[in-house]
Amino acid sequence: QVQLKESGGGLVQAGGSLRLSCTASGRTFSSYAVGWFRQAPGKERDFVAGISWSGGSTYYADSVKGRFVISRDNAKNMVYLQTNSLKPEDTALYYCAAHPVGSSRSASSYDYWGQGTQVTVSS
Repeated sequence: QVQLKESGGGLVQAGGSLRLSCTASGRTFSSYAVGWFRQAPGKERDFVAGISWSGGSTYYADSVKGRFVISRDNAKNMVYLQTNSLKPEDTALYYCAAHPVGSSRSASSYDYWGQGTQVTVSS
């Protein structure tokens, strides 16, 4: 069992940055792949970034590539999403999610989810 909690969201002007954190509980968290997803009002939940259990492999949605960086610290049971050059279209509720098998861009692959942290980017 893994429990996840996101933090670090907030209101920022376009061009600004935020670092989102995902804090996990559970002894086996270091064996899980982790993804960040986001959902804007009235829209589907979209994949943003993913990282393998070791941190050795990362992958991104085209819309954030070059602006966002995902990383993890397994010793601290933490995963981070550094968001840079933020745009108003990045406004959404951001979720972290974990699953024990491989890496995936599909939300349906993930077994555990946090409650989300709101990111709002003003123009």
